[in-house]
Amino acid sequence: MSEEQLLANQNEYLEAGIHIATKVKSPGMKKFIYRVREDGLYLLDLKTIDNRIKVAATMIARYKPQDVVVTASRIYAIVAAQKFAEIINARFIKGRVTPGVFTNPNREDFMEPKLILISDSRNEKQAIKEASKVDMPIIALSDTDNSTKFIDLIIPSNNRGRRSLAFIYYLLARESMKARGDIKSNEEFKYSVGDFEAKMDMKPMKPERQER
Repeated sequence: MSEEQLLANQNEYLEAGIHIATKVKSPGMKKFIYRVREDGLYLLDLKTIDNRIKVAATMIARYKPQDVVVTASRIYAIVAAQKFAEIINARFIKGRVTPGVFTNPNREDFMEPKLILISDSRNEKQAIKEASKVDMPIIALSDTDNSTKFIDLIIPSNNRGRRSLAFIYYLLARESMKARGDIKSNEEFKYSVGDFEAKMDMKPMKPERQER
């Protein structure tokens, strides 16, 4: 696959560490692994990541902004996902999704989105559980140690790294806006990857896998 067909320069993907996974693989994530590094870390296939981001952006663009909800629980994901939601005017849930938020109309925070984007399919299992109960399509950023149960579209990725998350959500926002017709070219997208990136002085909620 030539770089002209990729959403971003291959070196940008590599520098962001978007493809560097964990040393553990779940059965559902095995097919996304390209190879294993000498230190035991699995490497994800860049072509697949790129293609899945394109497909996800196209899916998101089919829904009204208010019908899309984005979840994030880790600090680096929160910054990136919240910026993404802000740009495309989607709803955003920070932290744990409480039981009943999609299924109990008597709750004050009850909502009925039609599509959900999960930042970490391992850390946000409750969000996936809730969405699956109402047959809501689920897109999820998933690392090699994540479960793929109930997920409709997996974006295989390093979903813990600061730079990786910023780059993924930057691309998702840009491509979603293009798919909706809000912008016609990459040049019209007024944001940078840095706008999605958590500041270095921010303390993560849990130990994060960052630079590799």
